[in-house]
Formats: sequence, C-alpha cells, structure tokens
Amino acid sequence: MGITPQQFEQMKSRVGVGRRGASPVFAATLRAPANHQVILGVDPSLRGTGYGVIRVAKPNPLTLAHGTIACPAGWGHSRCLVRIAEALRAVVKEHRPTACVVEGLFYAQNLQTALVMGEARGAALVAAAEAGLDIYEIAPRKVKQAIVGYGAAQKMAVAKMVQRLLSLAEPPAPDAADALALALTHAQENGRYALSMPKRI
Repeated sequence: MGITPQQFEQMKSRVGVGRRGASPVFAATLRAPANHQVILGVDPSLRGTGYGVIRVAKPNPLTLAHGTIACPAGWGHSRCLVRIAEALRAVVKEHRPTACVVEGLFYAQNLQTALVMGEARGAALVAAAEAGLDIYEIAPRKVKQAIVGYGAAQKMAVAKMVQRLLSLAEPPAPDAADALALALTHAQENGRYALSMPKRI
C-alpha cells in the first residue's frame, strides 16, 4: 500500500524523526575510557588499606596524597570496614579524583584471607562508587610489570620505583606504594594508544 508525501511527513512528525535520538542503553559501557587527570589508587586490606592520589602532569605525575588507613588488631571487621569507607570518602572529598583503581582479585591460598580481603575491597568500592568515580581494576602482576618491569617484584622494589617515578623524598609505606603504583599504571595505560580498554567494575 503506497502513501502520499504528505502522509509520510505526518508520520515523521509523529515519531520525532529529526529530533535528537535516545542514547543507547549501553552507552556508558561502550564509551572510550575518559582522560582522567586525578586518579585514586587503592590497595585494600582490612588492617592496612593503602591509598594514593596522583595528578597526571608532564613531565611526571604529581603526588597529591598517600597513606595507609590503619585499623588496630582489636577492632572488629565491621568497625574496620566503616573506617576504610569513611577515610576514603574524606580523601575523595579533598582531592576530587575522577577515577579509582583497585587491585584485581587474586587466588589466595587461605580462603578466610580471601574473604576478608574481599570485605575490605567492597568497602573501598562503595566509597568510590557513591562519589561517582569511574572504577577500574588491574591485576597485581600487571602493576609490578608496568612499574618495575618484573611481574613478581617484591614490595620494596615497587616502593623504590614509585619513589623514583614520583620524585618523592623517601619510599612510601608498602601499602601506600602499592596504591600509588596502581594509579601510575592506570595513568600509563590511559595515556597509551592501547588496543584493549582498561577493565571497569
């Protein structure tokens, strides 16, 4: 059945052809990684969560903050999780990062250790997610490879290289060094013409 040009124009006006179309349902998932300038790295642990904030700059990134969120051995798990979330909220509020990078999950020999690490990781993720940060994860081995050049590098080697890359007066504490290494690795990956997008969570 044919239609006249006038009927076709009427149909177009009814369905809104020519107006701005709706965004794809998965637009946020499919978009290219943003060019983040301030990056928060988090190395989650129940008793000592490391954090580090860097600003992407040339010739070298600048360190805005780093430290360890320490929880005494006598504290219960729930109290530690609240402390981790609250401390990271304060860091985010002060430095306004737009991306958070956490250490990827790994297979621990001890199941209980893996569960506790997962709890700390969850508290950190909540603090980052509620602030609207883009969240990424990087495997520990990939971070060591990117920073030291060796995927099984020791913590001290990572800390020394982080000190050098960020021109710090002294090596950061181990957990803070790992967090800064995460942020640095993401900055490197984000600045490259990479074939694969960083893993968002």
